[in-house]
Amino acid sequence: MALDKTFDPAAREAAIYAAWEQAGAFKAGAGKRRDETFTIMLPPPNVTGALHVGHAFNHTLMDILTRWKRMQGYDTLWQPGLDHAGIATQLVVEKQLAERQIRRTDMTRPDFIAEIWKWKASSGGTIEDQAKRLGDSMDWSRSAFTMSGADSAPDTEKPGNFHDAVLKVFVEMYDKGLIYRGKRLVNWDPHFETAISDLEVENREVDGHMWHFKYPLAGGETYTYVEKDEDGNVLFEEERDYISIATTRPETMLGDGAVAVHPDDTRYAPIVGKLCEIPVGPKDSRRLIPIITDEYPDMTFGSGAVKITGAHDFNDYQVAKRAGIPMYALMDTKGRMRADGRPYAEEAATAQAIASDEAPFDEAMIAAMNLVPEAYRGLDRFEARNRVIEDITAEGLAVMVPATDPRLGQPAKLTAPEEGGESRLDQLAPLVEPKKIMQPFGDRSNVVIEPMLTDQWFVDTAKIVGPALDAVRDGRTKIIPESGEKVYYHWLENIEPWCISRQLWWGHQIPVWFDEAGNEYCAMSEAEAQAKAPGKTLTRDPDVLDTWFSSGLWPFGTLGWPEDTPELQRYFPGDVLITGQDILFFWVARMMMMSLAVMDDVPFHTVYLHQLVRDAKGEKMSKTRGNVIDPLAMIDLYGADALRFNNAAMAALGGVLKISEDRIKGYRNFGTKLWNATRFAEMNEVFAAPATDGIPQATQTVNRWIIGETAKVREEVDAALTAYRFNDAANALYAFVWGKVCDWYVEFSKPLLLDGAKEEKRETQATMRWVLEQSLVLLHPFMPFITEELWSLTGTRAQVLALTAWPDDLTTDMVDAQAQAEMDWTIQLIEGVRSARAQMNVPAGLKIDVLRIEADADAQRAEANNLPMIQRLARIETIGSATEVPKGSLTVTAKGATYALPLAGLIDVEAEKDRLSKGLTKLEKEIKGLAGRANNPNFAASAPPDVVAETKQNLADREAEADQLRTALARLSEIG
Repeated sequence: MALDKTFDPAAREAAIYAAWEQAGAFKAGAGKRRDETFTIMLPPPNVTGALHVGHAFNHTLMDILTRWKRMQGYDTLWQPGLDHAGIATQLVVEKQLAERQIRRTDMTRPDFIAEIWKWKASSGGTIEDQAKRLGDSMDWSRSAFTMSGADSAPDTEKPGNFHDAVLKVFVEMYDKGLIYRGKRLVNWDPHFETAISDLEVENREVDGHMWHFKYPLAGGETYTYVEKDEDGNVLFEEERDYISIATTRPETMLGDGAVAVHPDDTRYAPIVGKLCEIPVGPKDSRRLIPIITDEYPDMTFGSGAVKITGAHDFNDYQVAKRAGIPMYALMDTKGRMRADGRPYAEEAATAQAIASDEAPFDEAMIAAMNLVPEAYRGLDRFEARNRVIEDITAEGLAVMVPATDPRLGQPAKLTAPEEGGESRLDQLAPLVEPKKIMQPFGDRSNVVIEPMLTDQWFVDTAKIVGPALDAVRDGRTKIIPESGEKVYYHWLENIEPWCISRQLWWGHQIPVWFDEAGNEYCAMSEAEAQAKAPGKTLTRDPDVLDTWFSSGLWPFGTLGWPEDTPELQRYFPGDVLITGQDILFFWVARMMMMSLAVMDDVPFHTVYLHQLVRDAKGEKMSKTRGNVIDPLAMIDLYGADALRFNNAAMAALGGVLKISEDRIKGYRNFGTKLWNATRFAEMNEVFAAPATDGIPQATQTVNRWIIGETAKVREEVDAALTAYRFNDAANALYAFVWGKVCDWYVEFSKPLLLDGAKEEKRETQATMRWVLEQSLVLLHPFMPFITEELWSLTGTRAQVLALTAWPDDLTTDMVDAQAQAEMDWTIQLIEGVRSARAQMNVPAGLKIDVLRIEADADAQRAEANNLPMIQRLARIETIGSATEVPKGSLTVTAKGATYALPLAGLIDVEAEKDRLSKGLTKLEKEIKGLAGRANNPNFAASAPPDVVAETKQNLADREAEADQLRTALARLSEIG
């Protein structure tokens, strides 16, 4: 059956994928011809997820490696699966229930979890179907789920035991003292009422304010406040009975435990160690807190004095820990001011005794205390903020400044008396500075995150981090690019305890039970826990484990651990992990720690990190910018192969990833070029005869040359993929398939196919078939759909292309030096003539005469052997000979030879000079502007690195264009 005019991805890709699955091409071990394994673990996307450009990019790289290794005969496993995505999934289902006017809290926990399983059965895992559209060759029969095997899972759910693995690791680590429960400041999401990880926090710049308040000194004490310049000259001096504090969150003042100043700040030296009064709350119960020193306060920022609220600020938390300052929690789980506990007056009296070192305290005692005055209890935190500001200002404890003070943002404009006003410079206003502040938001709830001191479960990472550091230091695991290793070391060498608990219903419920006295019993099941506490009533901890904890077990939990399965023995440890650099710490480092702690081995030998995929200008994609590229839309328009090849071609190691629809479109044209070359071969009966085994025995120069070129590109692709230089592999294939095969070889073969002797024609048909088949094999990992289609349509095949052997036997020993030299010479001459014609604007269809000025023996032989091709492809009428270059001619060189192109009379020399000069003038103006930016130190220091790099690249491109125009003008000068 003749090939269609074009390949239609929309009509064929689904059927091609179905054929792969029917052939079992992606099963673990499919097509293996050697004992070595190759294992790659898919970073599990959220069960709620949809394929975005980041997925499409790293999936492409993983699939290229997997298909390549599978074709090389390795026992290959690309392990798929989904993360249960605690917060994201709970949010989706809660929204669905809300549409039916049902809240989660209206249901029992088991009933709500049952609703989630129903949702998963109907809608979960959409991203897996989308991954198939990209061509992912994962073993879908092994698709894992991080909640598989949970007691709540319905019978219809695919079997698995990941839940057992998670609980077993928790219990073992608890028993070894590696997991413990304690209070710590966490990112708290008031909407979901749970702690969230740093990765789930989105810091946004918003308009905020900084309020300045007075904290009166205890007992009416005063001190001389002096400000000096760098030389010690007094700038300002006054007697004060307060210390000035600046804050962006006045509602947290109620929980202050101290005021901190820098130990070198001489302004406050007289009052260090004294007490000051929190200026809010009932006057007769105002708390006094100590003024302490700490390295944290910045003497140049604000007043240089910082209020310390350890339970509601991450920096304050560290200061409070260092100084032994109590940390008072002010808010409930919904972000409202607490309404529990004893009356404020009693709580304040206790807190005062603690501040005055008159009473002992412990963590539990402080946690139970509520220092929110009755007037603010139960208020939303932002409503409480407004009330606190109003009350402090009304009492006269706001710092006041002239209304014209520039710190007020838009200071009042005073009206002069002659304009009917009263010009008074003593008009004062509260000092409230409008400022841009970085505000943390929950990336899913979109509410402001509150630092919250809560009871959480932690992994004592300091006890398990050592082996993970050693594994990278000694080379058992390599992180590329190398800059990733520095980040890895920095994070792990400064690691904090890992908070692994979340206040959700969906997830792995923590396997710890408490008796009525608060004692803990950790076990795999309630029955085991009860056996440890006979006769006691137990209650299970309601929290669930952070999804990063369960996904940290991914490299071995997906292979059946804790059972010693054949898959675990065969495919662990894995080979390479490909993931974004943003989760190097959140996931990669934790997999390293967990695998070494549980399996006593690294989970993979290589970690390939890539940057965020950005738009064509290097901008981060966002819906608000309108620059989001949907990979599925690109597949709909141009086919999966075009998107995949684009992804590979832009995958420079450590480089900025800029995706462009125009480039994707260009790679669709690349596929079309291959299709058309195959159609040309079909029309010339290349596929009519049965394929011959092995490499064709070629006698014709052009056939010997293309066989050598094929061997060279195979070695080049293998070397690039071995080094994870996906872009180099893609570019090598592009240059070979488009340039060497579809352009030069197809053209060079035409005389042999159309007019050659019978044996010449048969040899060229066999060689062309072999070359096209090798091209399909080599391109398959990058462009699997079109290559599989052409493979199936151009012959009777024993198996699908996805399982066909990689041509490891093609080596550069097959390069024929004589054929290589002759064809390289021929291409050099043709390209030289074409370039000269294009520069001089010679009409494309016009055939010209060329003169040979000099040529050595090799050049003469190459010209004679390839004269018809040279004449046809360079649009040459005749090649004569001369001893000198005639006036009005351009010269073209090829190795060992010089030729002259007499162009006088064929082109308007003056008009061409004018055209090129105008173009050069315009370019030089553009170069001057670009050079001014690129060479400006301020630009290099302030602009984003990718913008600086892009500017320098644009400058280099424009300078190269200018050099070409200058060369063309110089050549015109040769003519006249």
